[in-house]
Amino acid sequence: MPILRRAPGFVAYYWVDAGDGVMVSTSVFEDRSGAEESIDRAADFVRDNLSSLLPNRPQVTAGPVVAAG
Repeated sequence: MPILRRAPGFVAYYWVDAGDGVMVSTSVFEDRSGAEESIDRAADFVRDNLSSLLPNRPQVTAGPVVAAG
């Protein structure tokens, strides 16, 4: 979390246990450049600290928020 919070434009972060060993995280940033920087930071952290714990490479999907409640 602290790694993502330091990325420019950080707004929020959510981590969801979707069951059956599936985890989903969502990060919200003010703009795409902050989101892309956070992806780079997270990838470095995972590679350096968690790669032995993750059986599958994380999938990254990005896009604009189209609805919020």
